[in-house]
Amino acid sequence: MSVIDWLLVILPLFIITYVGIRMRRYVCDLSDFLVGGRTAGRYVLAVSNGQAMYGLISLVAMFEMFYQSGFAIGFWNTISVPIWMLAALTGFISYRFRETRAMTLSQFFEMRYSRKFRFFTGVLQAVSGVVNYGLFPAVGARFLIYYTNLPVSFEFAGITISTYAILMFLFLGIALLIATIGGQVAIIVTNSIQGILTYPMFLIIILTIICTFSWWDQISPVLIDRPEGQSFLNPFDNYKLRDFNLFYVFVGIFMTIYNLKSWSGTQAYNASGFSPHEQKMSNILSTWSSYFVVLMYLLIAMAAFTYMNNSDFKAQSTSTERKLQWKTLDDIAPEQKYSSVKATDNLIEERKNQLDEKQKLIFKTISSQMRVPVAIRDILPIGVTGIFCAVMIFLMTSTDASYIHSWGSIIVQDMILPFQKKQLSTGRHLLYLRLAFCGVAIYAFVFSLFFGQVTYILMFFALTGSIWLGGAGVVIIGGLYWKRGTAAGAWASMIVGGILAVIGFICTQYWANLIYPALAKNPDVLSNVSKVVEAISQPFEPIILWRVTPEKFPMNGQEVLFLTTLSSILVYVTASLITCKEPFDMDKMLHRTPRDRKDKKTKEILAEKRMSFAQKFTKSFIGIDSQYTKGDRAMAWSVFIFSFIYSFVILFLIPLLWNLFIFRWPDMWWSTYYFIIYIVVALLIGVVSCFWFFIGTTVDLKKMFRRLASRQRNEKDDGRVIGHLNADDVEVAESVEDNENK
Repeated sequence: MSVIDWLLVILPLFIITYVGIRMRRYVCDLSDFLVGGRTAGRYVLAVSNGQAMYGLISLVAMFEMFYQSGFAIGFWNTISVPIWMLAALTGFISYRFRETRAMTLSQFFEMRYSRKFRFFTGVLQAVSGVVNYGLFPAVGARFLIYYTNLPVSFEFAGITISTYAILMFLFLGIALLIATIGGQVAIIVTNSIQGILTYPMFLIIILTIICTFSWWDQISPVLIDRPEGQSFLNPFDNYKLRDFNLFYVFVGIFMTIYNLKSWSGTQAYNASGFSPHEQKMSNILSTWSSYFVVLMYLLIAMAAFTYMNNSDFKAQSTSTERKLQWKTLDDIAPEQKYSSVKATDNLIEERKNQLDEKQKLIFKTISSQMRVPVAIRDILPIGVTGIFCAVMIFLMTSTDASYIHSWGSIIVQDMILPFQKKQLSTGRHLLYLRLAFCGVAIYAFVFSLFFGQVTYILMFFALTGSIWLGGAGVVIIGGLYWKRGTAAGAWASMIVGGILAVIGFICTQYWANLIYPALAKNPDVLSNVSKVVEAISQPFEPIILWRVTPEKFPMNGQEVLFLTTLSSILVYVTASLITCKEPFDMDKMLHRTPRDRKDKKTKEILAEKRMSFAQKFTKSFIGIDSQYTKGDRAMAWSVFIFSFIYSFVILFLIPLLWNLFIFRWPDMWWSTYYFIIYIVVALLIGVVSCFWFFIGTTVDLKKMFRRLASRQRNEKDDGRVIGHLNADDVEVAESVEDNENK
C-alpha cells in the first residue's frame, strides 16, 4: 500500500480511539457502562449495532460462502426477507425484552425462571461466546497481513516476532481501551461514527468495482461457466452443492426467527434503547442499512471471483494465486527465509507435498478465506485500497469492542453478581467488569495465536454457537410469550442443547486426526458406521449428503445446529407441560400492570383493547400502534412495501412461479436479474442511505448526549433480581402497593 493508503487507514483509526476515550465523561453509573444508560435512539442503535454485527470476520465468511455458492443461494435466501420484516415491524422478542428492563439475557432468565438457571445460562453463554470470539482476532490479523502484504514474522534484536501477535495485540488493545474506559456509551458512539463514515466508503468501493469490470463481458461469462448442478446463477441448478446449499438456507431462515436476539455478542444493544418503541424502530431501520451492507460484501466477492477466473485477467490472477499460496505456506509451515526466493509453481508444490494431513486442511481453509482479500488488493487503485482497509479495520475494532464488552459483562453480571450477598459498590462492580474484559481479550489473543481452523468460518460459528443457541431460542420465546413455560423445561432444553452441541464440535474438530483414525483401526466397524450414516441421509439426498471420509465429519456445522435445536424445542415443551402448576405472571415481569411504573404506556395498553379490526390488523402484521408518529407509520409502511412487495413478491415469488410453471430462465436471464438487484438497486439504496443515516444518526447522537447529561441515576439499577423483579423495580412496586393499601 502507498503512503496515501496508510494515511487513510491511520487517521480515522486515531479519531475513533480519541472519541472513545473522551466518552469516559458520560459514564456515571453501571447502567451507563452496561447499557449506555438506556438513552440510545433508533438511528444510533441501528447503525452502531449493524457496525458490530457485520464485522470483518463476517465479511471474510461471506467471501467463503460466495466462492462456494455464488448468487444462486441468495435467491432462496430471499424467502427470509418478509419473515425478518414482520419480526422487525411487530417488535418480536425485542419489544418485550426491552420492557423487562433486563441488562442481559440471563438476568431476564432469573426474572422468568430462577437464579440458578441464570448462572447456568451465563456459563453456557460465556463458554460458547468466548470460544466463538476466539477466532475473530486471528481472522482479522490474517486479513490485514494478506491484504497489506505484511510478512508473517520479522526479526528484531535477533528475536523472531510474529506479525499476527503484534496486530492482534494492537487492535485488541484499541477495542479493550474503548470498552474499559467508556463502556457501552463509548462503544455506541464510536460504532455510530464508524458506521456513518463507512457508508460513503462503501459507495466509493462499489463505483470502483463497477468501473473496473464489465458485467456482460467479464462477470457474466465467469458466473455462467459452471458444472451442472453447481450453478452460481441459476437457483434451480445448484443441487450438487454440499455445504452452502438449500438446506443451509432453510435452516438459516428458521434460525433467524428462532434465535432472534439470542446471540449475546451484541447483547447490550438489546437493552440500550431509550424506550421499547425506539428499540423496535431501530430493528425496522436495520432492514434498510443491512441490505446495503450485505450487497456491498457480495459485490466485492463477485469482483474477486471474476478477477481470479476470467481469462482477461489471466496473467494478473495467476500471479495473485501464486502469491496467495506462497504466503499461506509461509503462514502455516515456515521453514526458512524465503523472501529472496522467487515463488515458482514447482517450489510451491514441493512445499505443499511436505505438509501433513492436518496442515493440508488448514492450508485449504486459509487460502479459501484469504483469496478474496489478496485479489481485492490487486484490483483496487491507490486511495481506494486504503479506504477499503480502513473500512475493514472499522469493522474489526467495532466488533471486538462490542464482543469484549458483551462476554465480559455476562461473566460478571450472570456468573458472579447473582451470588453476592450484598450489593457491590459501583467502583468494585466496575473493577470486576473491566477485569473480565481484560480476561476475554487475553483469551482471544492466546486462542487465535495457537488454534488451527479446519472448517469454514460460518460452519465454525454454527458449531460453537450451537452450544448456546441450540436451546436458547425456545427458552427466550417461551419465557416472553408462553405463560406455561417452566424452569424445568428451560433446564432440560439448555442441557440437551449444550451436550449435543459439544459432541458435534468435538467430532468436527477432531475427526481427521483422532476419531476417523480410531475407527479405521477396525475395518468392520468403519464399514458398519459408513453404511448406517449413508442410510440415514439417503432419503434427503442431494440436499443432505452424509459420507464417512477421512477429511471431514459427515455432518457440517449447520446440520449439527439444526438437530440440536429440534431436540431442545421438543424437550422444553414436553418438560414444561409436565411440570407447570400455575401460569407465570407475564404482565408483572413486562411492567404492564398498574402496580408498576404508572406512565402513559399503561393507558395505551388499555386503549388498544378498544381498537377496530383494521387497527388490530395493522398492529398485528405491520406493528403500528398508538405510539407511532406519522413519520413512524410512513417508515413502517415503506419497509413493509419494500420487503414484501419488492423483495418477496417481485424478486422471489414471480420468478419462482415463472420457472416452475412456464419455462426455466436461461443463465443470461438470471445474470440480468442479479445485475438489476445487486448493481442498480444497491447503488440507489446506497446513495439514499448515505444521506439518510448520516442525518438521522447525527441528530440521535445529540439527543443521546442530552439524555445522558440529564437522566436520573439509580445505584440499584445494577442487574440484580429480587423476587422475579429488577432490584430497582422492587422499591417502586413496594411504594405503589403501600399507597394502594393506604
